Amino acid sequence: MARMGGKRHLKALAAPRFWPILRKEYKWAVKPSPGPHPIDFSLPLLIIVRDIFKYAKTAREARKLIAEGHFRVDGKIRKNYKFPVGIMDVIEIVDTQEYYRVIPVPVKVLGLHKIEKEEATFKLCRIENKTTVKGGHIQLNLHDGRNVLIRVSDPTNPVEDIYSTLGALKLGIPKQEIMGYIPLEEGVIAIISGGRNVGRVGRVVEIRKGVRRHRSIVTLEDKHGNKFQTSLSYIFPIGKEEPLISLPEGVW
Repeated sequence: MARMGGKRHLKALAAPRFWPILRKEYKWAVKPSPGPHPIDFSLPLLIIVRDIFKYAKTAREARKLIAEGHFRVDGKIRKNYKFPVGIMDVIEIVDTQEYYRVIPVPVKVLGLHKIEKEEATFKLCRIENKTTVKGGHIQLNLHDGRNVLIRVSDPTNPVEDIYSTLGALKLGIPKQEIMGYIPLEEGVIAIISGGRNVGRVGRVVEIRKGVRRHRSIVTLEDKHGNKFQTSLSYIFPIGKEEPLISLPEGVW
């Protein structure tokens, strides 16, 4: 009888190219658990601890550190070494009180950027979809699997519904309270989450809508005045006048 469902294991040669692993030295890699981020745009917690932070030399040592609760993701201790960590997630090293944010970086797709404790109290989440649920309330579906409910007093005139898809919410973590909102419109600052220009930051100059999201083209301008284009699917708003998150030196 044929196998039902997906495979539980992942070979190193089949892992995403941006993972910092030794592909020809080891046959197998850690396959992320189903979670808030897809495998193509996430890093398993074990790889972050062993290959990026260098806190362990082997997977066994990294699994032990994770199981002991030394790492928080978005304010919650994660003991699953396969937990997928993706864009805009905040990682805290409990013992050293160090904080990092996962952001898109050129060529490497995803990288860790060290941040201060005050900035680690929130994250940005892009609105992927919105639906109306029972009672006329609005549910926002975010890029990291979260769902935020916006309660409206009058379903026939939902004045509380000021949010649109592809905009970004500033969410407090871990309580998930809404601290701000960045609409996707001309003039806002955005970071590119994929494609050839991954990791670049610019101000949105023009949004040319196509038949679907991936066919829509956005023109941005970086701090040097250079213009570049990317698909609407890769646009992640991070601020209006200035970015709400800190960025590596020279990016903006």
